Amino acid sequence: MRRIASFGLVACFYLIIISTATGQTSMTNVLGRKLTSLNGKWQVIIDPNDAGEGVGIGKDAKAKGKTDFLEYSFDETTTLNVPGDFNSQMPELTYYESSVWYKKTFTYHKTDKRLFLHFGAANYIADVYFNGEKIGSHEGGFTPFQFEITDKVKEENSIVVRVNNQRHKDGIPAMGYDWFNYGGLTRDVNLIETPATYIVDYFVQLKKASLNQIEGWIKLSGNKAKQQVRLLIPEAKINYVITTNDTGYAHYELKAKLALWSPWQPKLYSVQIKAETDSINEAIGFRTIESKATAILLNGKSIFLKGVNIHEEISIEKRKAINEKDALQLLTAAKELGCNFVRLTHYPHNEYMVRLADKMGILLWEEIPMWQNIAFGEPGMQSRMENMMKEMIQRDQNRSSIIIWSMSNETRPTPARTASLISLASVVRQKDSTRLIASALNHINFNKNVVTIDDSLCSVLDVVGVNAYLGWYRQWLAEPKDYVWQSPFNKPLIMTEFGAEALYGHHGSADTASNWTEEYQEHVYKDNIVMLKNIPFLSGTTPWILYDFRSERRMNGTYQKGWNRKGLLSDKGEKKKAWYVMKTFYDSIP
Repeated sequence: MRRIASFGLVACFYLIIISTATGQTSMTNVLGRKLTSLNGKWQVIIDPNDAGEGVGIGKDAKAKGKTDFLEYSFDETTTLNVPGDFNSQMPELTYYESSVWYKKTFTYHKTDKRLFLHFGAANYIADVYFNGEKIGSHEGGFTPFQFEITDKVKEENSIVVRVNNQRHKDGIPAMGYDWFNYGGLTRDVNLIETPATYIVDYFVQLKKASLNQIEGWIKLSGNKAKQQVRLLIPEAKINYVITTNDTGYAHYELKAKLALWSPWQPKLYSVQIKAETDSINEAIGFRTIESKATAILLNGKSIFLKGVNIHEEISIEKRKAINEKDALQLLTAAKELGCNFVRLTHYPHNEYMVRLADKMGILLWEEIPMWQNIAFGEPGMQSRMENMMKEMIQRDQNRSSIIIWSMSNETRPTPARTASLISLASVVRQKDSTRLIASALNHINFNKNVVTIDDSLCSVLDVVGVNAYLGWYRQWLAEPKDYVWQSPFNKPLIMTEFGAEALYGHHGSADTASNWTEEYQEHVYKDNIVMLKNIPFLSGTTPWILYDFRSERRMNGTYQKGWNRKGLLSDKGEKKKAWYVMKTFYDSIP
């Protein structure tokens, strides 16, 4: 049985989630802490029948004496790289979906500091053992988590982690998602040292709709909860002092004269938070994002979001993207297309991705993997999705690049689904009221050439996303120029998915979908752009997708061979004809 419990703190928008046992949502700004990397080679045991817990692998025992008997051992020659997915590192694990046990040892000289074991992510369920004791579990393949081990650490230490990427009908996502199910310890693993009372969380952003007022909070964790805390932004001549209360929390508002962050000027300030017992620095940009009627306003001015969808994959190497170099490759390709916006599909990407977007001036849509056939209404589902959302927001809440929190993609509009997502929207607004909330929808009403957005979930969204594959999964019922889009919600629309599949280098007819030609894909893009230009409430587009990506459900043995071929770029990075269509379109928009 999966259980997620929570405890509240004084501010309604400050929440920390505790998962099963002692697994805790990550502290804010891990990369700004004193870190000891545990990346590198980890010993592994492959456990296809998921029997390892029964034989006690987590205890990492050693046979002693003549009568001891153990049916497992970690072999020093069987290793996997961390971070990294296990599927791409061993041929026999290519399509593997079960448990892998990881082991790492380290030495530690005990100090007066607190010590945390931090995981950037593990897909999908992770059970963590420290020195033979199970210290907790975490569910969710794309968000960070940590365990405090201050009172458990010794000179010589052993970490054992069972990671299982098996899909579940009541998981997030569920059984049939359309991307590759990369399993394992897919992101950095670190030891983090902090003072006895440390800065666990903070929010430093412009107040919604204000260009000169910073509003946020600071939260301390430890015995000395009540103390003076100084917020410094030297370049902006800000030196602001507040005092936390008995729970370690303080809310603040202050006036500031700032150069605003934008895609054209991605200005980042060095922000310092200094408590009596701890201090931390972070590069933060300041901007506002709003929706007003059918427009999206960045820093009070209307902006058209020229975007693209990106999966967290390095296609040419058939592996998950894991580091800053990978993030740079993906975001540079988006910039070359002419993008000022990227939709991170369909889950929170690596923290390197969002931090690099801050530096490069790329706006982001970030979402949790509530993808298609989620078991809304099942016991525990609401708490699981709320936990994933809170973990995502807590990690990235100070990123100026992120302007949209997305709750779901292509979920079927049932009463249970709509009620669940309306409730989730309330949680998001409590946690962060400064950004926009969206979902990507595909259940819309087509009546010949008239398209009506009629999903009732739109009533709680700030921005409506629509996935509509006209010319691919749905035939044109009229000339593209004659399509009429209408919406009763008076909200901005982002066409979050459109496009068609083509095998790079395969040429031929432009009027037959089954030919999988670049010419057909090119034609679909040209038709869609004609239609898009006639939607009066359109505020952005994110074609599907930047690169071809792996998906075992794509079973056309001639053209797909386990790949979704909707990329504007092939898996090797080659530009298809449709890439040039989108490039020309984006270059024509100021």
